[in-house]
Amino acid sequence: MKVQDTPEEWQVVATATPFKGNKTSVRTDDVVMPDGSVHRRDYQVHPGSVAVLALDEEDRVVVLRQYRHPVRQRLWEIPAGLLDVPGENPLHAAQRELYEEAHVKAGDWRVLADVYTTPGGCDEAVRIFLARDLAEAEGARFEVSEEEADMELARVPLPELVRGVLAGELHNNCLVVGVLSLAAARAGEGGIDALRPAAAPWPARPFES
Repeated sequence: MKVQDTPEEWQVVATATPFKGNKTSVRTDDVVMPDGSVHRRDYQVHPGSVAVLALDEEDRVVVLRQYRHPVRQRLWEIPAGLLDVPGENPLHAAQRELYEEAHVKAGDWRVLADVYTTPGGCDEAVRIFLARDLAEAEGARFEVSEEEADMELARVPLPELVRGVLAGELHNNCLVVGVLSLAAARAGEGGIDALRPAAAPWPARPFES
């Protein structure tokens, strides 16, 4: 048996959007269960995101430390951000986020992993890229604001991040998935060369090349 997620959609007999925010909203669906009963499901509607595990020639990962109010913690993360418009090419979004948050560009891009961050309560899909062959970006640095104005930037050896994840010291979803996926890719058959290309299809957020 091949273990693989598959598309499926249960009947929705009523839907409403009780809250609309600047970037996301909350939807309420009345969903028909397999036994015929109807139950209400509330979830966040999200445009989708990208994240970048940027690895330099010294095997260090570009990370940033940022305050996250919902969890009341300052978390170490990898550069990430929202898809600005429906159908946006995720690679272009990832390149933008790497430039804006780290002022870095990359010459080699691969897909590390595609994940649903909280499928029980949110439809957010994230594509996590591996970026290598790093160089300083040209031009002026992007002006950050709000929580990003207080960000710290660092480059941390990959093994130290893996250790921190397994020790329960690092908790950001994209960082955890990214560093463990890279470690697994290196240990697997074909290594990093076996990773999907940056333009690989993404059914959760279809895009045009």
